[in-house]
Amino acid sequence: MTKTNLKPAAGYLVIEPKKKGSSTESGIYLQPSNDKPQEGTVLAIGQAYLTDFGIKKDSGDLKTGDVVIYREWGGKEYKENGVDLLLMKFDDIMATIKN
Repeated sequence: MTKTNLKPAAGYLVIEPKKKGSSTESGIYLQPSNDKPQEGTVLAIGQAYLTDFGIKKDSGDLKTGDVVIYREWGGKEYKENGVDLLLMKFDDIMATIKN
């Protein structure tokens, strides 16, 4: 897991997307597709915030280090020290992958 110096604003997360491309058990490299990854690791979590209706929204039970599935076009891309990161709203997280 990459360390980040970013501290997300209220209602946002910093996520490191899963790398594209992989290899099979026999070592054959598989080309990455043009699809954006939809899985990544949570690196930082912003504070809760109040909606326009006064409802408190927080990150739920998310913790740094959790692997999550997020909306395909969610988030703002950002590069820090050569590492691709995403700044994403709490609402763009669809699921947590439990080991």
